[in-house]
Amino acid sequence: MTRDEAYALLTEFNKEPFHLKHAETVEGTMRWFANKLGYGDEADFWANVGLLHDLDFEMYPDEHCVKEMAIMKERGIDERIIHAVGSHGYGLCCDVKPEHQMEKVLFAVDELTGLIGAAALMRPSGSVSDMELKSVKKKFKDKAFAAGCSRDVIRTGAEMLGWELDELLSETLEAMKSFCA
Repeated sequence: MTRDEAYALLTEFNKEPFHLKHAETVEGTMRWFANKLGYGDEADFWANVGLLHDLDFEMYPDEHCVKEMAIMKERGIDERIIHAVGSHGYGLCCDVKPEHQMEKVLFAVDELTGLIGAAALMRPSGSVSDMELKSVKKKFKDKAFAAGCSRDVIRTGAEMLGWELDELLSETLEAMKSFCA
């Protein structure tokens, strides 16, 4: 699946700028991690998974992950993409367990990119470009800030990857700095 095909599918089910921006943020973050973790030859695949991970959320929030997997199966999408997008809802809205490192990264960074993005909007620059890890950690500890971003999911994602929480926070911030203004 090309990026253009993935984006066309995404925009068939998503119109809200917020959802499209989130998809593109996770896309860029996944591409960065693919290259960082030695999967550069699969960077496009990782990025497409990131782009499509919330395909169904805008139209079918109560059937999140389950509906997108059904849509993708109906359209003959690669089973690896279907499993990966489903796995980011593990223990939350479906029982597809993240197995590959890419799936674990997606699980870990989905909520975290939202938290970092919200923190960036609060900065005078409105950007992650000048954000430091200590700022992310401060916002992470403030449960009232970006309350919809589950800290438990982020912690679980770090554990799945075998990383310390600070490593996940730092690496995701660096990923976002690489493509977000």
